[in-house]
Amino acid sequence: MVSANYIQDVISAGLACDFIQVNGDDGTHFDALIVSPEFSGRNRVQRHQLVYQALGDRMRAEIHALSMKTLSPEEWAQQQG
Repeated sequence: MVSANYIQDVISAGLACDFIQVNGDDGTHFDALIVSPEFSGRNRVQRHQLVYQALGDRMRAEIHALSMKTLSPEEWAQQQG
């Protein structure tokens, strides 16, 4: 079984993150808020592809579902007020 902290660590290791929070307590379903400068100028699909790339085969083997909110630092700053 995979933990939210493990997923968070894997994403952080493969993608520059200004902020990341992964939640999920059943070991297969997770939701993530990820803020990365690598998301600037990219659409949602491209951003999700970067996260999937960081996770590699874990998306197929260990994680059943991952819901993501992906923001650039600028978008994150706007949301924070």
